[in-house]
Amino acid sequence: MPVPWFLLSLALGRNPVVLSLERVVGPQDTARCSPGLSCHLWDGDVLCLPGSLVSAPGPVLVPTRLQTELVLRCHEETDCDLCVRVAVHLAVHGYWEDPEDEEKFRRAADPELEEPRNASLQAHIVLSFQAYPTAHCVLLEVQVPAALVQPGQSVGSIVFDCFEAALGAEVQIWSYTQPRYQKELNLTQQLPDCRGLEVQDNIQSCWALPWLNVSADGEDVRLVLDVSEEQRFGLSLYWNQDQGPIKPWWHSNLTGPQTITLNHTDLVPCLCIQVWPLEPDSVRTSICPFREDPRAHRNLWRAARLQLLPSRGWRLDAPCSLPAEATLCWQALDGGPCLPLVPPLPRENVTVNVLEFPLRKGHPNVCVQVSTWEKLQMQECLWADSLGPLKDDMLLVETRGPQDNGSLCALEPSGCTPLLSRASTRAARLGEQLLQDVQSGQCLQLWDSDLGALWACPMDKYIHQRWALVWLACLLLAAVLFLLLLLKMNPVKGWLRLLKENIRAGAASRSRAALLLYSADDASFERLVGALASALCQLPLRVAVDLWSRRDLSAQGALAWFHAQRRQTLQEGGVVVLLFSPGAVALCREWLQDATSAPRAHGPHDAFAASLSCVLPDFLQGRAPGRYVGAYFDKLLPADAVPALFRSVPVFSLPSQLPDFLGILQGPTAPRSRRLAERAEQVSRALQPALDSCFRPPGALGTGRGMGPEAGVRT
Repeated sequence: MPVPWFLLSLALGRNPVVLSLERVVGPQDTARCSPGLSCHLWDGDVLCLPGSLVSAPGPVLVPTRLQTELVLRCHEETDCDLCVRVAVHLAVHGYWEDPEDEEKFRRAADPELEEPRNASLQAHIVLSFQAYPTAHCVLLEVQVPAALVQPGQSVGSIVFDCFEAALGAEVQIWSYTQPRYQKELNLTQQLPDCRGLEVQDNIQSCWALPWLNVSADGEDVRLVLDVSEEQRFGLSLYWNQDQGPIKPWWHSNLTGPQTITLNHTDLVPCLCIQVWPLEPDSVRTSICPFREDPRAHRNLWRAARLQLLPSRGWRLDAPCSLPAEATLCWQALDGGPCLPLVPPLPRENVTVNVLEFPLRKGHPNVCVQVSTWEKLQMQECLWADSLGPLKDDMLLVETRGPQDNGSLCALEPSGCTPLLSRASTRAARLGEQLLQDVQSGQCLQLWDSDLGALWACPMDKYIHQRWALVWLACLLLAAVLFLLLLLKMNPVKGWLRLLKENIRAGAASRSRAALLLYSADDASFERLVGALASALCQLPLRVAVDLWSRRDLSAQGALAWFHAQRRQTLQEGGVVVLLFSPGAVALCREWLQDATSAPRAHGPHDAFAASLSCVLPDFLQGRAPGRYVGAYFDKLLPADAVPALFRSVPVFSLPSQLPDFLGILQGPTAPRSRRLAERAEQVSRALQPALDSCFRPPGALGTGRGMGPEAGVRT
């Protein structure tokens, strides 16, 4: 039996918040006006042609404001239609061109005269009503006594009953005078449907709407339409954008009753449901039940994508509008946080529309951060694909004063360091050289305005100069050693043998990098991971694992440490190894399924939990092959426990598939199969003691999370 979490009624008249409407009896339209005014409604429709503007010959009556009210026009007790009552507020506009004309107008209305004349100000007011696909115009004649005529003052209002309209329709109302002395007034109004009105017993078109329940059963969302078996109806699911037209998502004509299941990953805040009977001129009723659903908001951000467009444009694509704040930032090559460029660059409010970068040229180190309520939601370096990987460039910020007084500083994690300062940073040490690079045009100007500029200066040549001195010293040392060898020819063979070993050692130091990610289920599993990492280092492989970097992990935080290690590993052509265990599988399922239960606490050094925010997007967007590889231990996890999402990359069972696993890790430099089998045997022997310590019979499990087949996979 499903447990209802949000119960909606689209059956009309059952909505708890309703509006009671006044009844107007009779089919005839009427007009009435404020005390002191006289008005008349002309019979029949008039042409809806405003005409061109003309100059007022003197004071004239013009409409100043429109007001609407919904009423019911009833022909019988249970046969009513929705009707729009319109009130037009009037004022006197303009002045007398000739004072004598004003004097004549005042004398004609003077009550002390023996024969006063009925002087008044008259106007013809047109009301135009449009509700697709019909249009209707009426002409109202109104007269104001001369005593009430004061230029610029309001004189009252005239009320028209009424324009009939369909439930849920969008209506547009215009008001102007004939002839037209000013720009016409207009008003657009979305009329409510049957859910928002107390009309279920009065409007016959509201009687046949289906009854809709929205409920949840586990991860699924169910739409249950309780209608008779013979009734046919239309059901539409669409994305209701705040800007622009709605986006249809799914539509079908059905025969009741029906139960439709939605995956929880398809929920977004702007997902709306529209239902209507398949009858002529039937009423359509819409509801958007997921606006406040936390899962829908999480799904929306996961579906959002930043895209780089031609001509320095960019766009945030998402099913719904995303009010957020976007800033440009500078990502240095050596890792660390992305440094915001605000100021000097302005912030931009982002929705699902196209914005233009303020930069003159793109750079791979320039990234876009999108955040809401000071929480970073996403970050993309949009130029990385087209302009290559991050560069070792220094970003210089030029600030210009009112009298062409400028200053330059280098953007670093510690702040903006002035170039000509005594700070101990790299920018301060190379301040004069960087200043010369800007003046000589060797730096790339990214942004320029009256307030300042941004420059990206290459740092490669300064690194090359430093290494040139090192290489020169090495060459001198090699020449000295060669002379010593010439003096002692006999030990040359031994020296060559030693040199060969050194070359092999150098090749080992340049071997492929591997980043090992795992969930710290318990102490015995951590020992097993340590044994695997130590064995892989003998292949040779350069292995990075948080067990060996606890000090850096504590100083930087798990997420920052993982970002830096992942970036370095992938830039060097390495591979990220996902080591699955029961705890790791449970964490992955928590992220994938968005379980409603509170997530369990993670340790301060749990890099695997912190890394999932970046690992999962790579798999969801198809960027994982070639970068990731998975593995699990035979006795600790069944083969089918690894989530299907991660099977887009090779997943190996250890130690039974060690040769293939080692071949993937070493890549193109992997030895022949015979040598690879020998190395796999060495790694297997090194793992066996630690693997045996992880396997416990059911009675020997401690208070930890436990390992082995008996522990199963926790979901």
